[in-house]
Amino acid sequence: MGLGVCIILIAVGAILTFATDWQLDGVDLDLVGLIFMAVGIIGTAVYTSILRRRRVVVPPVAPTVTEDERRDLH
Repeated sequence: MGLGVCIILIAVGAILTFATDWQLDGVDLDLVGLIFMAVGIIGTAVYTSILRRRRVVVPPVAPTVTEDERRDLH
């Protein structure tokens, strides 16, 4: 699940929870909205933690100096 899907889940959940007053038999839309928001927040947290692990900073490699190069310096 990508970051965009997680944000859409949060937005749809917030709309269902706070912006609608629809009544459906056997379905609590406030609870469905809260579940969507929770899944979106958990998905965002998982996505960012995986993304953080992928970004491994590799330190630059120091150039090696050979004996011939040291003799040229003196």
